[in-house]
This record gives sequence, C-alpha cells and structure tokens, in this order.
Amino acid sequence: MSAAQLTARRTGPLRGVVRAPGDKSISHRALILGALATGVTEIEGLLEGDDVRRTAAAMAAFGAGVERLGPSEQGGGRWRIEGRGGFAEPADVVDCGNAGTGVRLIMGAAAGFAVSATFTGDQSLRGRPMNRVLKPLGQMGATWICREGGRLPLTLRGGGLKHVAYTLPEPSAQVKSAVLLAGLHADGGAEVIEPEATRDHTERMLKGFGAEIEVIETGAGARRIVLPGGQRLRGTRIRVPGDPSSAAFPLVAALITPGSEVTVRGMLLNPSRIGLLDTLGEMGADLSVTNVRDEGGETVADITARHSELEGVETPPERAPSMIDEYPILAVAAAFARGKTTMRGIGEMRVKESDRIALMAAGLAACGIGVEEEPEAMTVVGAERGNHPVAGGATVVTHGDHRIAMSHLVLGLASEAPVRVDEPGMIATSFPGFVDLMRGLGADIGEEAPATA
Repeated sequence: MSAAQLTARRTGPLRGVVRAPGDKSISHRALILGALATGVTEIEGLLEGDDVRRTAAAMAAFGAGVERLGPSEQGGGRWRIEGRGGFAEPADVVDCGNAGTGVRLIMGAAAGFAVSATFTGDQSLRGRPMNRVLKPLGQMGATWICREGGRLPLTLRGGGLKHVAYTLPEPSAQVKSAVLLAGLHADGGAEVIEPEATRDHTERMLKGFGAEIEVIETGAGARRIVLPGGQRLRGTRIRVPGDPSSAAFPLVAALITPGSEVTVRGMLLNPSRIGLLDTLGEMGADLSVTNVRDEGGETVADITARHSELEGVETPPERAPSMIDEYPILAVAAAFARGKTTMRGIGEMRVKESDRIALMAAGLAACGIGVEEEPEAMTVVGAERGNHPVAGGATVVTHGDHRIAMSHLVLGLASEAPVRVDEPGMIATSFPGFVDLMRGLGADIGEEAPATA
C-alpha cells in the first residue's frame, strides 16, 4: 500500500463516457460457483481488484484450476475456471485480504465438504465479526475455532451438513448466499426466509449453473428461497456487468460539479441494486437511462448524469438493502443539496469494512458539512443554496475503507478547498483504475507525500 495521500481539488466540468469496472458481487460469485461446478467456466469482464483476486487465489487453494486469459474488451479480465465439482482441503492458510464478501461466501461453500480450512485477512477483515454467517452454518453442522467475537483467523470444519430453514435476522445477501452455498451439499438442502429482499445475484447465478432453486414472493417484499440439496453445478459462461456501486462515484461527481455530463456504459440495473438511482431521482438529479439490454441474465444500461440542483430527501429503511454500499457517496450528494437528507435503516453500514456511519460523519464534519449521527441513521445538512461549494479543506482518516476514500475525493472536486484522504492504496480493492478514470473525465486528483511533523 502506498504511503502517499490522494488530494482532490475543485475542478472544471467533468465530461466523457466511461465503463464502470465489473460488478464485485457478481465477480466473487462467478469464481466461487465456477470452482464448485464440474467443468469449465469462462468469465468475461471480471473485476480485477484485490478483493476479487483474493477469491480467485482461494479457489485455486481449494483445488480449482484458475487461469487469467488476458484483458477483456469490455474492461476487466477474461478468466477460465476449471471446477472439480467440489472443494479439496487447502494446503495453507487462505488469506482473503480485505474481502468480506469473499470470505463469508467461501466459508459457506467450504462448509459443505469434509475439509478443514483456516481463513485470515488484513487488519480490517480480522476485526470484523463473522458470527452472522457462523450461526446458520453451525445450525447445519459446521464447526470452527476462532478469536473472540467470531473474528479471524478462523479454522472451519465442514461436511455432514443437515437441512436448515433459516430466517435472516437482518437483511444480508452475504449470509443468505453462504447458507445457499452450504445447502448445495447439505442433506435436504437449505431454505432461507428473507423478511426484506436483498440482492439476488446468488439465486440468479445458481440457475445459470444449472441448479434447481425456487424463489417464492411471500408479500410485503419478503421472500422464501428453497434450494434442494445434492445438486451438481455445470460450468458455464458469464459476462460481468458494470458495478453500480463503482458507477456511483463518477455519476455523483457529475451531479455536484457545475457544467458536467458523464455517461457510464453497461451498468447493472438489477432491481435489488438501484436504490441509489431511485434516491437521486427523488432529489432532482438529471439522470437518463438508455440502451437497456440483457447480458448474461442481468439487465444493464447506459446511465448519463448531468449537473443538477439537488433537494434533500428522506430515504426509507426498506430501501437500504438495495443501496447499502452507496450511502457514503449519497452523503456526498446530500452535502451539495438544499435542505436535509436523512438516511434511515442503515445500521448495516457499521459492520462493513469500517463503521461507515461514524467515518462519513467525521469526514463530512471535518469538511464543514452539518451532519447528525444516530445508531442506524445519518442526516446530512446540505448547503443552503443548492450546489454552493462546501468548505472542504480536511485530511480525512479512512481507516483503510475504499468507499470512504473515494467518496471524499468526489467531495473534494466541488468543495472550496482541497480534500485529502489517507491510505488511498485500499481503493484498488474494489475500483482499480478509479483515479485514472476520474482524471480522464477532467478531475483534479493527485498524489502527494503525507505531511511530516
């Protein structure tokens, strides 16, 4: 990781057409399901950030053939996974780096086999509890030894799993996916009850790999997902669409920077992932959606954002699962809006790569923005005159969280004084090429040595 800091300065209009990097959630799942399947899976447009590369390395450690074939025409990489129909015991510790999605899904997949595997990660990942995934896996019969609080390093022992009907205590696509992946090799399979629907990439992709899975709408946004056990997956071809969580950064940058117009091509429009677009639309954002099409079972489109006079809104708690990773950049948009924006039902942000509510509140306040923090909510007080530049001028402590870093860099593009972020090397975990992409649109983002005493 570079010791240098990144600084964003107020810039002129942002203009251009870009493609967001491949969706991280889909990239993780494509690698894991490819490794669980029998035969070859070819992946086009795989996100090649550090998080996904860690998952690729983990799949090789569990016995799959993993090969990068070269760059993809649509961005990202072309990869070939030769699955052996199951997981073999890894010879060494599986280091998942900063990949919280990766480690939770891999633990679910590994639990279905009679193997022991030890998982670790970087300092941030080792500090994040795994209890929410371990609880249902334990009910299915998996065992483990770990640090206090369900923290890594953790040694998991799988095999001999039994059926579980698990109701998610809070919305979590990661927990749901871990249970379903374990259920593939459990006696009687698995059933997950979702009181609130979460992103459904695992269900969609399981069908693409030939699995039998039933998704039952039970009313008021709730779902029941039934997966019979004893199923064999077959290798397939996957095209990874553009990540809406990554596309959010250039789109919001265009909305808050006067004179800007930016188009992001090939962005995923899965209904479970477009809460940010809905919210920005309610704020008065000038967004247009064109060239809607189907790619590999997912809907994608080109999104254009133009500088807009934004109004504060209140986001309902039930929208949180569809935009949980986008609240940091929404908070930046809210800083340039007229009035207050209140985000409710966002407690999940406190158990991401960092406590994102606390870090966003601290960073925004340091940049002169009014912010109120609650246990499961945050209110941002926007500029009185819509889109009047905020003060900026802070060095933001990110605690190694890539989304905190990128969000504050976008803030700096439209603030009166530059905004600096520490630990910018972590941006590569989810959005390799972020700085180059933003510079290509006209953003003034530069690297500099940290100040010395």
